[in-house]
This record gives sequence, structure tokens and C-alpha cells, in this order.
Amino acid sequence: MAETNIAPIAKGIAIGIIGPEPLVEKMNHCLKGFPSFDPIARTYSREDEAPELARELMDHVEVILFSGPVPYRLAVQKMNFKTPVHYVRLSGTGLYRALYRLGRREGIAEMSVDSLSKQSLEQAFRELGEPYRGTVHFPGSEFVSKEALIDFHAEQYRSGNAKAALTSVGSVAAALTELGIPNEWVLPTDQDIIVSLERALLSTETRRSNESQIVVGFIHVDEFDRLAKKKSSEHEVQRLKLDIHRMLLGYAESLDGHLTHLGGNEYLFITTRGIFERETGGYKSIPLARVVEKYYGLSLSIGIGFGRSANEAGTHARLALRNSKESGGDICFIVREDKSVIGPLEMTQPHEYDLSLIDANLLKRAEEAGLTSGYLSKLVAHVTRFGKTDYTAQELANVLDVTVRSTHRFLLAWLDSGLIEIIGEEKGKSKGRPKQIYRLSFLSELVR
Repeated sequence: MAETNIAPIAKGIAIGIIGPEPLVEKMNHCLKGFPSFDPIARTYSREDEAPELARELMDHVEVILFSGPVPYRLAVQKMNFKTPVHYVRLSGTGLYRALYRLGRREGIAEMSVDSLSKQSLEQAFRELGEPYRGTVHFPGSEFVSKEALIDFHAEQYRSGNAKAALTSVGSVAAALTELGIPNEWVLPTDQDIIVSLERALLSTETRRSNESQIVVGFIHVDEFDRLAKKKSSEHEVQRLKLDIHRMLLGYAESLDGHLTHLGGNEYLFITTRGIFERETGGYKSIPLARVVEKYYGLSLSIGIGFGRSANEAGTHARLALRNSKESGGDICFIVREDKSVIGPLEMTQPHEYDLSLIDANLLKRAEEAGLTSGYLSKLVAHVTRFGKTDYTAQELANVLDVTVRSTHRFLLAWLDSGLIEIIGEEKGKSKGRPKQIYRLSFLSELVR
């Protein structure tokens, strides 16, 4: 069992991570994309160690994330948690990988399955173009003892009902291997872990209370004088300054913020943390810099400050700007309340969106309709970037990077679940059936 010394008080939102060492390493890797979290990890060699590890962490973290359903079940049965508790759920990607590996070794034939729904397995078989037959699912709840799961798989194998086992529990896979029963451990992929981390973040009190916190930002236009010298007259220089000012006003407007020109090449803006977090994709990217570079050939140094007061936020923003300038410019840093630093942020537009910024109920509805987090992040990024929610199937196929045939299959599921609606038809120049226009009504609130 891991050491029981409690780590120092976390600087951000403290999250407890509990699981076997290989999965904890994967979870820690995914946590690099969540700068708001400060993880305190605990590893075990047996699932029954999980409750005691959770007991150690409970008073020191805001949320606990288990690596899977079995340690989660053991912990919630023995303890009354004061903090939100989650576990990593498996979606399509981890299942597809397991089926691929099992198919290469044993062939996709009769198998026994635990902890995975019949619906998810049927969908995976359809996507793989394989017939769904001869699969025996564990008849009880997924929150059952590992001994019961081992007995189930062993009985199905001995009776000839299954030629291999598919399990989401590592200790069950290890036991089956010792018994000589072909099996595959369905490990969560990074995508599965990221979705769980997003849900965990949304459940924390700090995340909710930080929504309205004041954020102060300083923007410095790098090497403006160099570009001004190329202008033929003072009028052109002043026009350039007005154009840049107008562009920064538009950026402040997108943040529902306030912009002030401090003189020279420096500007100050004020917004709230929740809006800034969403517009930067979870403190990952500043697309404004790309626009300034594209149209004017200029770069920006940006410093963002968080604080418990406006004065503290401003002090931290100035410190962050100094870090950006000293790093050579064309970069952005964030200084948090405790003076820890986030960054550097990418100065480009991300192709995907951090789903920790999306309402948990919306994530659940999308998942139930078969919309994976990978596809959802691409849709949200496109909707928020271009401010549109109406698409043809071909346009959606381009956004999702899938075939039109696959897109039509997705659209049917989303229509059935009420996520989208058909609002009309687009008549093209060529002859043929008009293209239907679909409105992503479930994302309409993201369009500013």
C-alpha cells in the first residue's frame, strides 16, 4: 500500500486520485491539462485498500476520483463521504482498444463481459462491422465483489459459453490470467479520464465560487515602434493605433469585460474568472494573439492576475506581464492567488474545447446520445469560434473529421434525444436532394 503521509496543502483545487499505479500514472498525465487541480495521489495493489486511502484524503481534498467502479463501491459502502466522489467510467475508446487486442489474439467470438453495458458493446460491434452474438454479460450490478466477477468468468469459460473474458477490473484480469482464461483488461483511455476529471471539477465548491471572481489582465503590444517606423505618415500611425484599440475592445466585449488604454502600447482589461476560463478553453489558449499577428504582424505579451481582491489581482497581473516580457514576448502567463504560475498559454486558437467548462447535465445528455467527449469538444470549439449553430451533414462531417455516412448515423441519434433539430433545407446548384440544415440547439447558449 502507498505511503500514508498527507501531502502539503494544495495550491489549487485539491483532488484525491486513488487507483493502481499504472492507472494513477495515466490520470496524473491527464491532470496536466487541468491547471486548476492540484492532485494528491494514492496507489494500491489490492482494491480493498481503497477505503482506507480515501479516509486519509477525505479531509484534505475537495473531490476524490477513483480509477474504476470496484474501489469506488468498496469506499462508498464503508464510508460516509463529505466531499464529492467520482470514478472513471469507460466509453467507446477504451472498449474498442480492448476488442482490437482481444480480436488479434483470440478472434472476436463468444465472450463473457462485466462492468460494461450491453448497449455500449452492441454499438462497438456495429462500429467494427462485427456480428453481435454469443456475448454473456454479468447479470448483477457493476458494483460487485471481484471474487464474484472471477467466478462468473471462470464458470462461463468452463461451460463453453465463452472463449474469452472482457473485464474492466485489473485484479480480475490478473486472476483470470493465473487461471489460464484468455482475457482483456478494458483500460480507460485518456479521453475517459479527461471526461471524469471534467465532471469532478464541476462538482467542486471552489470551481463554483470562482465563477464571479475578478480577473485583471495587462496586454502589451510588442515592438509597436518597429511597425510604426514603416508608416509613411503620422496619420497612418494613429490609424494603426485606432485599429488595434478597436480589436482589443472587441476582445474585451467577448469577455463581457472592460478595457482601458493605459497609454503607450499597454492596455488593461477586467472580466470575471468564469468567463475568462471558458473563453480560453480552461486557461489553454489566447486566440486574440493570432488575430493581431495575422492582420498586423504584431505579437502580444499578456499577463493575467487572479486574486481575492481587485488590488491583489492587479498586482499579480503586473507580475505575470513582467514574466511574459522577460520570456521574450509573444506569450501569456497567469499568476494565481498564491503567486503560483499557469503558463505559458498557447497564443493560437485550439481545435478542441475543454469540456470541464460545460454544464454537467449537458455532458450527460450528450453522452447518452452517443456523442463522445472528443466529438463534443470539436463541436463546441467550432460553435464558440464561429458563432454558428446551423450545419449541414457535410459541414458537420468536416468538423468531426468523419465520413458523411457516420455523421448521418450520429444525427439520427441526436435527433431522437432532442439535442438537435431540423430547421430547413439548403438547395445547392447541382441537381439532387436538398441538404437538410441541422441546428445544434443544445449548444445555442454558447453563441455570444
